Amino acid sequence: MLCSRMMIGVGLVMGLAMVSSAGAAEPMPLKAGDRIVFLGDSITQGGAGPNGYITFFKQALDKQHPDLKVECIGAGISGNKVPNLQARVDKDVVAKQPTIVFVYIGINDVWHGEKDPARGTTPENFTAGLKEVIGKIKAGGARVILCTPSVIGEKKAGANPLDAKLDQYADLSRGLAKELDLQLCDLRKAFVEHIAANNPEDKEKGILTSDRVHLNLAGNQFVAETMLKMFAK
Repeated sequence: MLCSRMMIGVGLVMGLAMVSSAGAAEPMPLKAGDRIVFLGDSITQGGAGPNGYITFFKQALDKQHPDLKVECIGAGISGNKVPNLQARVDKDVVAKQPTIVFVYIGINDVWHGEKDPARGTTPENFTAGLKEVIGKIKAGGARVILCTPSVIGEKKAGANPLDAKLDQYADLSRGLAKELDLQLCDLRKAFVEHIAANNPEDKEKGILTSDRVHLNLAGNQFVAETMLKMFAK
């Protein structure tokens, strides 16, 4: 177990040295005393646990930059969609006075509407709601890093039933990042590329997720590594 954690730490530190070119805004270095809030759904709620991506993210930062004393705060709630973030962004994010906020949302907006569209979020409401959430965070003085939704199923080459709709909503987030001059953490692209290279048996789960959606240990490590690329070394 200790060896596994050491390997995770090394991988994350290496990831910190890599800079993503996705999104409109340029990567920026972290500053001493930065407070990072991670806003999202059950994936982010789990990310605050002992083997979650927020925990791995913080461990890597503390190892690489112990002098910065960066604070990481999880603000994920199971089942959340964009309208839920609209309802709680003031209390759960702005009130915490963050300097940086990762917004990782979209899975439930697509997934919940699979059999009943009324339970999902329309593209129009998804875009308008995200704009409102982002606007409130920026008005509070924080920098926003917008994430695309990752996966609902790990089969390759668009073979999962909701791949096309996930791609549509990921494109909405990409468009917003460009329009609002935000950094984009393109988890959708990163997951699809990783799965294509690491799922030779074309399994629907077990590569980065435990159940097609929620992250396993490797998935939490992978998200942490991908998010760390948002910062200049």
